[in-house]
Amino acid sequence: MTTVKPSGECGNCLSKPPPWQQFYRLGEYDFPLRQLVHQLKFSGKFWLAEPLGRLLARQIVHPAPAVIPVPLHPLRRFSRSFNQSTLLARAIARETESRCLPNALRRTRHTQTQRHLSKRDRKKNLNQAFILKAKRLPEHVAIVDDVVTTGSTVAELTHLLLRSGVKQVDIYCICFTPPRQ
Repeated sequence: MTTVKPSGECGNCLSKPPPWQQFYRLGEYDFPLRQLVHQLKFSGKFWLAEPLGRLLARQIVHPAPAVIPVPLHPLRRFSRSFNQSTLLARAIARETESRCLPNALRRTRHTQTQRHLSKRDRKKNLNQAFILKAKRLPEHVAIVDDVVTTGSTVAELTHLLLRSGVKQVDIYCICFTPPRQ
């Protein structure tokens, strides 16, 4: 597993800083994490969220007092029968003694899956796809997702949270796809 580095340490992040403060992950979207995430997400092995969440939580130096999973649209949640980000967020919250706020955000549109879209198309696909449901949030929160590819989803959610008065947003994910060089 790779060590955790603040988001400001990568070359792309230095040239164009992301809207979040810290980015915690277990590693890159590669073996074995890729296979574990696929089993969790597409093969219904929801029990994998607990050990993956615990492993990730142990990497977090300054945990946010509240963790917020990336919401799924109700149709996608129904077809999958669970939200893998919520399961991960609950495991992380238990381990870090944070609150899990699974209903703080809502996906308002059933967007097409981001998997095969370009970065530009991902951003367009997510435009106005989320709303904030929580009335009050702590100043420091973390967004939990299974995989961060281009960062479009977590950036959209980070901007929404910052506009609502949150001061610091961190990202917790199992794995990420590093930018192409």
